[in-house]
Amino acid sequence: MSEVVIVGMGFGGIAAAHTLGNKEGVHVTVIDRRNYHLFQPLLYQVATAGLDQDSIIYPIRAVVRRWRNVDFVYGNVTALDLEGQVVHTDDGEHRVDHRYDYLILAGGSETNFYGMEAVEGAAFRLKSLQDSVLLLNHILSMFEEARHITDEQERAELLTFVVVGAGATGVELCGALSELIQHSLCIDFADECEEARIVMVEAMDSVLPMMPASLQRYTKQRLERLGVEVLLNRTVTTADEHSVTFKDGSSIRTRTLVWSAGVKAVSLAGMLPTARGGAGRVRVRPDLSIPEKDNVFVIGDMTYLEDASGECLPMVAPVAKQEGEYVGRLIVQRERGGAGAPARPFRYTDRGFMAIIGRFAAVANPYGINMKGFFAWLAWLGLHLLFLVGFRNRLIAMLNWVYAYIFRDPKVRVITSEGPDVGRE
Repeated sequence: MSEVVIVGMGFGGIAAAHTLGNKEGVHVTVIDRRNYHLFQPLLYQVATAGLDQDSIIYPIRAVVRRWRNVDFVYGNVTALDLEGQVVHTDDGEHRVDHRYDYLILAGGSETNFYGMEAVEGAAFRLKSLQDSVLLLNHILSMFEEARHITDEQERAELLTFVVVGAGATGVELCGALSELIQHSLCIDFADECEEARIVMVEAMDSVLPMMPASLQRYTKQRLERLGVEVLLNRTVTTADEHSVTFKDGSSIRTRTLVWSAGVKAVSLAGMLPTARGGAGRVRVRPDLSIPEKDNVFVIGDMTYLEDASGECLPMVAPVAKQEGEYVGRLIVQRERGGAGAPARPFRYTDRGFMAIIGRFAAVANPYGINMKGFFAWLAWLGLHLLFLVGFRNRLIAMLNWVYAYIFRDPKVRVITSEGPDVGRE
């Protein structure tokens, strides 16, 4: 029986495990440093009190128990022995070696600050459950603190929220934050909400650069109607806990800087001898294997693979999911006697992109069809409910959204840190 090791149980890892689950002739070991699957696209909703954190996580053991040939190992990968075909892990107490015949690396990505250490030290990020809870604590703390401050400059600093990056995460975060302030926090912090300022900063000349121009304009207009200031063609150069500075020399005083301006491959990519592409991603062959070893595959955000037009595939969940399914099928094919046949190259099917802006407002372009407004919003809700892992999570998320959209009163408005100084790290 062949041993398959999958490192990482994000969208790509789960897709690969699902494809290999209950298949004859293979045993699968999945390894992750967390014991839960995290639905990263909804982290911003936890950070803005739209969803409880339990709604976007699901135990990995509950995922894999449906497959008789799949086991889960909780731990960090410390080294890869490609010649000996061994993955070394450490759970903090025990070091364990895992032999493999096939290795699938699906470690995902981390926030990319492009070498700006000052910005990294000052900014919040949204890549983990802890990040989202930390940001929510901080946002609520800013309003609590501002109630006792009379100095106008200090109040403005406390109540200014700067989000860098106008991709899906930045747009959705700004929209959700605006609705939290206007329809929820205003009940208890009327004066502070009147003074609150949300600024979205983008280095390029448009929001949602992956979208058609008409949907970009709609998104910008909707955000501005929500009170969000959209600053385009602004490049951040440095920041501290009291301000963010731009390339043109201007700056904004703020205690809250959220960075959503890019990601890069996790450090696991550095354990491979393979050449790297942009954002530290691993260059792979058309079948997603690395040039040095045809039984080692890299999928998801760690992968650098160009499409037919020469553009690198985006670091998004649908790519990871399709790559995981592809590699799973390829391994099954090899185990059924197709090892000698050349693999059909991976081809990504782009089904479009979507982003929610606010209540009853979203944009989407499924299969090139432009949608905006209410129907795009419905499509966004349906797709995200479908992709959430676990019936319980889908039900809780749906009930939370229904309650919030009817009553406009998110329930998760409590500070769970030990005190007002929540910090960035």
